[in-house]
Amino acid sequence: MRQELQSLPKTLAEDVAKNLVMVARLLDEEPEEAYGYARVALRLASRVAAVREAAGFAAYGTGKYAEALKEFRAARRMTGSAELWPLMADCERGLGRPEKALAMAGEPEVQKLDRAGQVEMRLVAAGARRDMGQADAAVVTLQSPELASNAVHPWTARLRYAYADALLEVGREGEARDWFAKALEADQAGTTDASDRLAEMDGVQFTDALVEDEDEAEDEAGDEKGAEEPRAEAEAGGEAQSGGGSEKTE
Repeated sequence: MRQELQSLPKTLAEDVAKNLVMVARLLDEEPEEAYGYARVALRLASRVAAVREAAGFAAYGTGKYAEALKEFRAARRMTGSAELWPLMADCERGLGRPEKALAMAGEPEVQKLDRAGQVEMRLVAAGARRDMGQADAAVVTLQSPELASNAVHPWTARLRYAYADALLEVGREGEARDWFAKALEADQAGTTDASDRLAEMDGVQFTDALVEDEDEAEDEAGDEKGAEEPRAEAEAGGEAQSGGGSEKTE
């Protein structure tokens, strides 16, 4: 990215870089804010591939798939790289065109991807199959040497999770549970909810401790209020009796 920005005047390059840093920093937690910074960078330097790519990721993260696809295509034209191909295919899914995404999975560009990119493409293709109601085909699509390997890579947890989810959809619950467990083993970064899915299949229910504490506090407050009301009534009754005696004395 730094090399690409060197083609810009120094002050402009610095402004663009600051916005791109904010996009990267906010993309996962605050995608809408990241999108705003990406739009600023895009206005400043639309002819820089890194800017178009960042704008694509920001649009993708906020569900603006048509815009993301446009930016990814622009970045690909500038660089000639096939790296964004799986994301472009997933944008087609997001736009309700799973057939297009599936067709892209069979294009020569896929062979240019590294191993991680090919796994991503397989995940997108399986998702497209499920979008089209072809659940059994999705299971077959995910079966691969990467899935069978015991080695753990950055994509392993997501691949195993997707396979477990596909198995569950076709009614193979026992196998699905095994693969959710394998996904959990590989998910050191917590990128999936495999543990929740396992608990759900096992019938385990988790209680939110915060909600439970709030409920207990409300119950205690209710008990205190209930105890105060009879006391207040008794005091009011005592005052009424005292007042009645005074009247008789007069």
